[in-house]
Amino acid sequence: MLDNSSQMVVRNSADLKGTVLVIEPPADRLATELAALGIQARCFTTNAAVAHNWQSLSAEAVYLGKLPDQHFDSLLIFHPKSKEQLPALLQQLKAVAKADSLCFLVGDNKGGIKSLPALADKIGVKVYKLDNAKHCLWFELDHLSELQPVPTGFLQFQLKSGSTEFVVCSQPGVFNHGKLDLGTKLLLENLAHVQKGKVLDFGCGAGIVGAYLKKNHSAIELVASDISTLAVESTEATLAANQLSGTVLCADGFPGKTGLFDHIVSNPPFHTGLKTDYQISEQFFQNARQHLKAGGSLTLVANVHLPYAEQLKSLFNQVKELGRRDGFVVYYCQ
Repeated sequence: MLDNSSQMVVRNSADLKGTVLVIEPPADRLATELAALGIQARCFTTNAAVAHNWQSLSAEAVYLGKLPDQHFDSLLIFHPKSKEQLPALLQQLKAVAKADSLCFLVGDNKGGIKSLPALADKIGVKVYKLDNAKHCLWFELDHLSELQPVPTGFLQFQLKSGSTEFVVCSQPGVFNHGKLDLGTKLLLENLAHVQKGKVLDFGCGAGIVGAYLKKNHSAIELVASDISTLAVESTEATLAANQLSGTVLCADGFPGKTGLFDHIVSNPPFHTGLKTDYQISEQFFQNARQHLKAGGSLTLVANVHLPYAEQLKSLFNQVKELGRRDGFVVYYCQ
């Protein structure tokens, strides 16, 4: 199936000329659809699931986390969920654009694309709306070479939880960019049982949970993983800034060849596009159980309205709440 924004791309595929670079598409069948239309596209993504989709078409068709050293006739950008990410992304794309390259941007109305004209005025780029269908918008961008410089690199901020203080490094597009969310805050307050052994920080984002645990218990063998290369880079920077050690991996789902864990800790991302996907959560719980040693624990935080308690109780011997506040709940599962 195709995401609505990908359907918009197919609808306007005649606009794409020459060599095409598709930037940050969803994890759907767009690669196959474009190939069927005779469009020889390449993909740049920071998402391991998207990379896997495109690699199934061709191993040379995808660039994960790093732009290629070549230029393209057409650039096709999918509007990122984080509006802060777009200016930095456009800045990067200047390196792969020719003087006469075409540049298009597509996105779902619910994903913030309606604010694009206002943002374009601020950063010196011209935008022209070409199509409006399937609850999506299709824009052409011009004057990319005149894009005003935007800050790049990591944003650093100081975090304190209880008596533990450390530096966090993040960048646009990463969960917990520039601040600590209420769910992770509650999770940090309920991790007293995680003191030793092999620990997986699943969906590590900016590395807050892993750094907090490692800061308090240096003997922990920390593994952190995330589907996003931006998160992996941020977590690596967070650990380095605090002189902490750990293995950080980019993986679609649980990282491979890491063995079993004593503890898995997570503020898990259970979303497909803009919607909560309960199949993803159920699969995650099953995989977590399979990746734990006997007597091991899964500790996660979730919105209180999500029906995870019954899913967890069907898989784990013991499930209990450790804390509940601000619309979040922390579950302990053994």
